[in-house]
Amino acid sequence: MISVFQYNSLVRSSVMNDPLSLTSAFVIGLLGSAHCVGMCGGIVNALSFALPEEKRGFRQAAPILLLYNAGRIFSYCLAGALLGAIGWWLFSTGKQAGPALRVFAGLMMIAMGLYLAGWWRGLVYLEKLGGYVWKYIQPIGNKLMPVRKPWQALLLGTLWGWLPCGLVYSTLTLSVSAADWRYSTLIMLSFGLGTLPMMLLTGAFAHQVRGWVQKRAVRNVAALLVIGFGVWTIAWVVYSRIQPQSMHDMHSALPLAYQFGEDHAP
Repeated sequence: MISVFQYNSLVRSSVMNDPLSLTSAFVIGLLGSAHCVGMCGGIVNALSFALPEEKRGFRQAAPILLLYNAGRIFSYCLAGALLGAIGWWLFSTGKQAGPALRVFAGLMMIAMGLYLAGWWRGLVYLEKLGGYVWKYIQPIGNKLMPVRKPWQALLLGTLWGWLPCGLVYSTLTLSVSAADWRYSTLIMLSFGLGTLPMMLLTGAFAHQVRGWVQKRAVRNVAALLVIGFGVWTIAWVVYSRIQPQSMHDMHSALPLAYQFGEDHAP
C-alpha cells in the first residue's frame, strides 16, 4: 500500500523518464509541420514575403528565418514551462490527477492524428478558441513587417509562436502531464526542433515538398504514427496503475541521464 504522495512521485517519475515523450514530441513536430506546409496556407512562404524583396533568396533570408524560428520555439518552451508548473501542482492535489493528465495527453495525440489525416476535424474548434487571443496578438506582428532588422525577426517569431494550432495544443497537453517545468520545456523544445526543417524551406523547393506531403498516403502514415504515440501514452498510464512496483524497478534500472528524481519541485 503506497501513499498518495508516493504514488504521484512514482507516476511523475515514469512520465519524466519515458524516453518516448521527447521522441514523440519531435516526431509530432516533424510530421505535423509537413501537414502545415501542405494544408495551412503556405506559412513558410508568408515568412519569406515578410522580408524585403532583395532578401527573399534562401541564402540571404536564412539568418532572418532562423531568428523567426528561434522566437517561435522560445514561445513553445515558455508555454511548456508554464503548463509544466501547473501540471506539477495538479499532480500534488491527488492520486487521480497525474494519470488523468497523461490519458488526456494521449487522447489529444490521437485526435491530432485523426486531424492530420482529415478523418476527424474536431481540433478546429480548439483552434477557434485560441483565435480569440490571437486577434489581439496578430496586429502587433503586422506592425513588425516587413522585417528589416534581426530583432524584428526574433520578436515576430515569438509572437508567431502563439498562432492557434491544434498541433501545438496537443503537444502542450503532453508537456502538462510531465508535471515538471524543466522536462515540459524539453518536450516543447523537441517539438519545436521537429518543426524546424519544414519551416526553413522556402521558394520552389517548398512547393515540391508541399506537393509530396499533400499525398494521401503520406498524410495517412504520419497520422497513424501520431495516433500510435497517443496509444502508447495511454498504455503507459495503464501499465503504471497495474504494476507500480515494476515501474519503480524499471526506473531504478534506467541510466542516470534519465533519472530526474521524484522529489524535485519546479
